[in-house]
Amino acid sequence: MSKPVIHRSGDRARQRLGWIDTAQSFPFAGNFDLTEHAHGILMVNNEDIVDAGHGFDTHRHQDVEIVTWVVSGSLVHQDSQGNSGIVHPGLAQRMSAGRGILHSERNDRRRADGTAIAAPVHVVQMWIPPDEPGIDPGYQELPIDAELDAGALVVVASGLPHHRNDAAIGLHNRYAGLHAARLQPGQAVTIPDAPFGHLFVARGSVDIEGSGRLEHGDALRLTDSGGQRVTTVTAAEILIWEMHASFDRP
Repeated sequence: MSKPVIHRSGDRARQRLGWIDTAQSFPFAGNFDLTEHAHGILMVNNEDIVDAGHGFDTHRHQDVEIVTWVVSGSLVHQDSQGNSGIVHPGLAQRMSAGRGILHSERNDRRRADGTAIAAPVHVVQMWIPPDEPGIDPGYQELPIDAELDAGALVVVASGLPHHRNDAAIGLHNRYAGLHAARLQPGQAVTIPDAPFGHLFVARGSVDIEGSGRLEHGDALRLTDSGGQRVTTVTAAEILIWEMHASFDRP
């Protein structure tokens, strides 16, 4: 069993580029090998604040499972498969790029006269690989507000066999599942046991059994462990990846 590693918010690569403030838990921009810097099979964990009226124009992805989690505000999704929708807090959303897909994501909140409402969107976007390259592109979303409001750990997206009956949305990877919890002060959940785990504090602050306090933007990377109790200090929202595989490295 390896000791859990805390990755602090301030240690993330962070950039303010006009309309977006982005913080990256793993190297992302430029010519980085996403698999080399991954934890388990989680390659990307980006936290973005996107100004009103702005966003990512149409761009291409291939062979990646993208899960988007909105903490506050709303994000408009459109893709080349004809899928469109508004991603908002409490909505589980996954896009499978497969053999190739074009999509855009924008904070398009506007008044009736067409002017932008000055309300940013706070979003966490996470990437894992599919089991097989070249699958058909796909999209899935499902509201899970009621489950989150119960104050328990909720399966957001998963391809794990033991989540077959309770996963909100599917993933084309049989080794990974994403959990989320929206908790009030003093509530607690338990980190699932797995060869690899990644806990990210999307909002608020929590105490982790054996590791201490984590604040907004902090992450806990676990190897061959789990079972730790997570207790909220303030109202909080956490995202936990349960992973049963990792990338092979020389």
